[in-house]
Amino acid sequence: MHVDIGAALGTVAEPGIDEAELEELDERVAEAHERIAAGRGDDEFGYAALNLPERTDADAIREAVSPVSDAEYVLTVGIGGSALGAKTITAALAEDPERHVVLDNVDPEHVERTLSDLPLSETAVNVVSKSGTTAETLANFLVVRDVYEYRDVDWTERTVVTTGESGPLRELADEEDLPTLPVPDGVPGRFSALSSVGLVPPAILGVDIEELLAGGADAADGLGPSLFETPAYAYGAVAYALEERGAAVNAFMPYAERLEVFAEWFAQLWAESLGKEGRGQTPARALGATDQHSQLQLYRAGPRDKVVTVVRPRERADVPVPDAGHESLSYLAGTDLGELLDAEYDATVASLSAADRPAVEIEIDSLDARSLGELLYATEAACVLVGELAGVETFTQPAVEWGKRAARGLLSGEDTEETRTVDERPSYLISDGD
Repeated sequence: MHVDIGAALGTVAEPGIDEAELEELDERVAEAHERIAAGRGDDEFGYAALNLPERTDADAIREAVSPVSDAEYVLTVGIGGSALGAKTITAALAEDPERHVVLDNVDPEHVERTLSDLPLSETAVNVVSKSGTTAETLANFLVVRDVYEYRDVDWTERTVVTTGESGPLRELADEEDLPTLPVPDGVPGRFSALSSVGLVPPAILGVDIEELLAGGADAADGLGPSLFETPAYAYGAVAYALEERGAAVNAFMPYAERLEVFAEWFAQLWAESLGKEGRGQTPARALGATDQHSQLQLYRAGPRDKVVTVVRPRERADVPVPDAGHESLSYLAGTDLGELLDAEYDATVASLSAADRPAVEIEIDSLDARSLGELLYATEAACVLVGELAGVETFTQPAVEWGKRAARGLLSGEDTEETRTVDERPSYLISDGD
């Protein structure tokens, strides 16, 4: 992975960071690296995520999915990090990403429509919940199970479970003798893409999960005490420094359709990990070149509260652009779509720099399993570094847990602090439409 921070320097951008300030920041990066290395060494909660490339057992995953390896479709039932990492990988690497379908919401119309379109006898069900008590996941799974039974398809022969050592889902898996994989200890869901949580659907769909893990291992081996030598830390340190200088929004903009879901994964990672104590950049999802024609106007000419992260593979497929036979389109003659997309990428960075707006460039060699594994791991390491520099609890999500308790209390009828807060929430009716 290659990180270029030239377009985020103070000489070209406002907000920006000066080279002398980078040297000072590098001393703090070295201290943070020591803390991260110690956390990894002790397998501390959260830091254990950065050990996944060497700890994840690809053979165990392949053995667990072998009963459903013939599946035409994979239906993942999970929410948040229990689904998004897997979808990120299959969207980027599966030969046909549409074969991976996700139920990560309890919108009844969406669930009904999704299940009605699937050939269930050819669909593997991938159920993921660490606690085995996640309301949305269990509710959707019960619906899925019921639909399988209604259509006279044996769901027990099509289901793989990834869960913790105890809980209702583990008990169900044991009762039905379902193939079961562990959720790794000490790893928050949003950091679990390079574990069984994220690798079951890719394994079923023929993705080289060993190469994914090898790419993650490459990035892990590359972690060092200096931002000048570690791409992951260069990105994290600059993102932190720009937030300190007013860049409260991080617009993540990959120039590859297959990385569009990666931007969604980044948004969860960045928001849930770093949005604490009045801090944290708000992640914005964009797609190049599509959003050059929509969001870029704001990033270039709106408030100076943003940094744009642009991402691209250096190698692309060749799709020649035919000669249009018109003089006005002669500039396209002899080009291909990849060349055009790279020109759009370069134009975006130049456009931001011309307007004194910061951008950071991330490039991977190609969009293959090894490079994606490296990108996933490096982004996680960057996030952990930002948390260290900002002094926040990167691996917790108290606001999310509050909402879970409130929803559970409302469904069960419990009288709790959270449910009382819901009942007492302010309301001011402007109009009811009558």
